[in-house]
Amino acid sequence: MPELPEVETTVQGLAAVLQGRRLTLVTPRRADLRRPMPAGLGQRLTGMRVTGLGRRAKYGLIHGDRGETLIFHLGMSGRWRIDPEALGPHDHLVIETETGRRLALNDPRRFGSLDLVETAALHAWPAFAALGPEPLGEGFTAATLRAALAGRLAPIKALLLDQRIVAGLGNIYVCEALNIAGIAPTRAGGRIGAARLERLVAAVRETLVAAIAAGGSTLRDYARPDGELGYFSKQFRVYGREGEACPCGGLVVRRVDGGRSTFHCRSCQR
Repeated sequence: MPELPEVETTVQGLAAVLQGRRLTLVTPRRADLRRPMPAGLGQRLTGMRVTGLGRRAKYGLIHGDRGETLIFHLGMSGRWRIDPEALGPHDHLVIETETGRRLALNDPRRFGSLDLVETAALHAWPAFAALGPEPLGEGFTAATLRAALAGRLAPIKALLLDQRIVAGLGNIYVCEALNIAGIAPTRAGGRIGAARLERLVAAVRETLVAAIAAGGSTLRDYARPDGELGYFSKQFRVYGREGEACPCGGLVVRRVDGGRSTFHCRSCQR
């Protein structure tokens, strides 16, 4: 599933084509993805000028001059294709711009979603209202994380995946950040000291920034909008490396928690 770095990379790729452009034609090619597409989506977006693009957690945002924002979620296998030579059966939304560019939202499994929300009310949209701070934003600090974890006995990995505590973190990058910080994924969140939380916050930021710079990770069907692959997987310290050496020299092991694989090193993560 595309995680925060993949969505951020996608937004950056779309911005190069859409920023400041008027949409001359928007065509939904089916009625639904994971849930029905917004009513009148094509009509409401056709003629709109894109005023900005952004991201909230794992959602991409396309803002327009009509006071509405298109929110997209890539689900398990979604991606945008820029200037495809031909449209395929899994290209479910097509956007054409005044400069002759064409984008197609491709989602073979149809686990993604599209929503059209008033820009002024984005903060109150149900999926956003309960989200915690952005991990790359000013609101994510050791102090705010410590407050959110206070008294919590659940494993730190599970807590970091809780979108109410911090928005947008996924399995891959939590495994990587915990390894950098030297924290066992099973340690109770409320029992991690202030100094270690400082290291954890720094590790989360370091991991995400490096992943975005590398264009994200290429897992399953993910690719950047321009068709290029993300290469952060080449830098994985522990994720997907069961039985290999951790950077500390220890052995990377795998466990399954709640149906998700957790990769960590017992030697350096305590």
